Amino acid sequence: MAYRKLGVDNKHRRSMLATLTKQVIMSESITTTETRAKEARKFVEKMVTYGKKGDLVSRRKALAFLHNDTEVVNKVFDDLAKRYEKRNGGYTQILKLSERRGDDALMVILKLVDEAKPEVKATKKETKKETKKEEKVEKEAE
Repeated sequence: MAYRKLGVDNKHRRSMLATLTKQVIMSESITTTETRAKEARKFVEKMVTYGKKGDLVSRRKALAFLHNDTEVVNKVFDDLAKRYEKRNGGYTQILKLSERRGDDALMVILKLVDEAKPEVKATKKETKKETKKEEKVEKEAE
């Protein structure tokens, strides 16, 4: 199977994942168990990808999965799509916490990444010789 069953039947599982996805999108951070977070992450990333596409088909797919919650879908298509327009995936982050007291389930924080991925600028490392040469040129110019 390509997914985790999470100990519930299929309808309960889909509903639970839709609710977790809505909570992550609205509050941008939730605390849950590791297995639920790993499974919900797939759907959160898919919703942001739909938002980045921005077409009618994507909006309808997002509405269908999120139980016709227009407030959440509008946030995805208006806010999150603009925030992540230059980022190619990796919209969520999982931070591990401690185990839950009752059953020792590993608790994690599933959150949206704060900013878009910074662009890497290739800079040339200056050597001491180059720096000294520049200083000499500046002194001579004065």
